[in-house]
Amino acid sequence: MESVWDYPRPPRLERTDARVTITHAGQLIADSDHCWRVLETSHPPVYYVPRADLADGVLQPGAGRSLCEFKGVAGYWDVVVAGAPRVERAGWSYERPTPGFAEIAGAVAFYPSRVDECRVAGELVRAQEGDFYGGWITDGITGPFKGGPGTMGW
Repeated sequence: MESVWDYPRPPRLERTDARVTITHAGQLIADSDHCWRVLETSHPPVYYVPRADLADGVLQPGAGRSLCEFKGVAGYWDVVVAGAPRVERAGWSYERPTPGFAEIAGAVAFYPSRVDECRVAGELVRAQEGDFYGGWITDGITGPFKGGPGTMGW
């Protein structure tokens, strides 16, 4: 069992060989067993999928940018699947991350609340509460988690 309160701040980047899959509108849009996890105090892990392990044509540039004090400037991605509405800002990436996060350059993280299904090692992921951090909650992760109402000041 991992407690998010044992995760470091600043966050740590680590490789994982757990199989990560993401499905939306009946299409498998990501399938990888060589992702990265970002672990940060009070947050469930965020999984970054190498762009090479994403289905062709499912990402289109999204609106906006944001700044992470640790990873740098993030750009957003919309998910586009034939026959389904466009999902705006369903994912994000750091094209030029800070040196400590250089390994995730171009890899894409997804908000589990904005796609139909995310899985880690076959386990269905639950989305972190709120709509800012995008953490992936599995049975092996314990909180309480930052993100819900009243937790921004933790």
